[in-house]
Amino acid sequence: MNQDLAPRPCVCTSIRKAARILARTYDAALAPGGMNVTQLAVMRAILRHPDEPLTRVAEDLAMDRTSLYRAIGPLRKRRWVALSDGKDNRSRTASITRSGELALSRANPSWAETQSSVVDRFGHAEWQAFVAELHRLLECTPNTSINATKSGRRT
Repeated sequence: MNQDLAPRPCVCTSIRKAARILARTYDAALAPGGMNVTQLAVMRAILRHPDEPLTRVAEDLAMDRTSLYRAIGPLRKRRWVALSDGKDNRSRTASITRSGELALSRANPSWAETQSSVVDRFGHAEWQAFVAELHRLLECTPNTSINATKSGRRT
């Protein structure tokens, strides 16, 4: 297709721009607790997948394993996350430490306040409709491995 005939603006650029702006908003809210929104999402995904391989955590977050391990590095350094061998000795699992639980409990009120503020301004019904549309947009992508990750779980 001729690039001049392609619909504008670019879907990917538009979503990534929005994601960067939203990430900065959440990061600013979480900063006093020493956490960012990616770390919060990773820790919550680990909680959703106890004793499961990190590949499952990566799938939940629609991340590749390399990116997940890079995100886990600072969490391990802060002793918020511990890694251990999986059930089959070929995989690794992660767990949230007591220190990590405390960090999450400190971060949750700031996250909830930011989340509520954004959704209140956007509109609750509009937010639910937007989430449904995002899922529909993902279904338009040819990459079925990405489509399989859109479980609708909340961060």
